[in-house]
Amino acid sequence: DIVSKVDKQEVANALHQAQKEVSQRYDFRGVGAEIDFSGEKILIKANAQERALAVLDVFQSKLVKRGISLKSLDADPYASGKETRIECSIKEGIAQDQAKKISKLIRDEGPKGVKATIQGDELRVSSKSRDDLQSVISLLKGADLDVDLQFVNYR
Repeated sequence: DIVSKVDKQEVANALHQAQKEVSQRYDFRGVGAEIDFSGEKILIKANAQERALAVLDVFQSKLVKRGISLKSLDADPYASGKETRIECSIKEGIAQDQAKKISKLIRDEGPKGVKATIQGDELRVSSKSRDDLQSVISLLKGADLDVDLQFVNYR
C-alpha cells in the first residue's frame, strides 16, 4: 500500500520547538513574530514579510529534523492589515488526481504483472513477485512527485 500520512505528534513537537526558538531568538524580538495552532492549520504572524518567512523557515527546519517531508506542508502567505500571516496546513492522503498520476506511472514504467488500484486516499499495488513490488517502490522514490509517500503493508 502506498499512503501519505504524517505523524501529528511529530508536527506538534516541531511546532513547540519552533515556538521556543522564536521566543528566544534576538532577531525575532519586537517584530510580533509568533507561530501557533489555529484549529487544523498552523498560523505564523509577524509585522514584516521577511520575518514571517524566517519563522516559516525555522518551522520547516524543525519538521525536517523530525523526519517530516516538506512536501506535506502547504503554506500560503497573505497580508492582514499591518502584519503578514502565513497559513500552513499539513497535507495527508493522496489526492485523486495524484493517485491517478502515480497509477499511470506504475502502469507505464513499472514491471508487467503489477496492478495499482486506488482505494480512497491510498493506492494499493499488487503483484505476485516481491521483486516487482520493490522495483515499484524504487521507481516511485526516484520519481519527482508532489506528495510524500510511505510504503506500508508490504506482503
